[in-house]
Amino acid sequence: MAPIIEIKNLTKRYGRRLAVEDLSLTVEEGDIYGFVGPNGAGKTSTIRILATLLRPNGGDVVVGGHSVRQNPREVRRAIGYMPDFFGVYADMKVWEYLDFFGSCYKIPAATRIPLIDDLLELVDLRHRREDMVDKLSRGMKQRLSLARTLIHDPQILILDEPASGLDP
Repeated sequence: MAPIIEIKNLTKRYGRRLAVEDLSLTVEEGDIYGFVGPNGAGKTSTIRILATLLRPNGGDVVVGGHSVRQNPREVRRAIGYMPDFFGVYADMKVWEYLDFFGSCYKIPAATRIPLIDDLLELVDLRHRREDMVDKLSRGMKQRLSLARTLIHDPQILILDEPASGLDP
């Protein structure tokens, strides 16, 4: 069985500052991995490369069988990425926010409506369905972001500080 994520000699620089140096890692399907380290250790840089938001300076990363360098569009289809801080659309209701992202993934409207209800139930926000996104607490926005990450039923979840701002 091929690994679900394979990082080979990954290097990332910001000017002269080295953020990630020669990182190699293999993640098998079903495995759960976490990056632990101090601020500035390269955790978020590595995650952003996995999500195709940054280009590596060296090495390669294969996610879901696709290179982040050669086929980033296929990588994006395979992953659900939840950033550490995310932008929200202030003029949308909670359900509209998820509907928007569902349409971006070309999920048919007839499928999106029950899916949105299921996801809101999963993240305990069904009672906030009609609320404006910008009126949610930080923890509720974090849960909404998780629902958005799951909307297209991704093969791989990449979560950057998913518990930040959440109640225990």
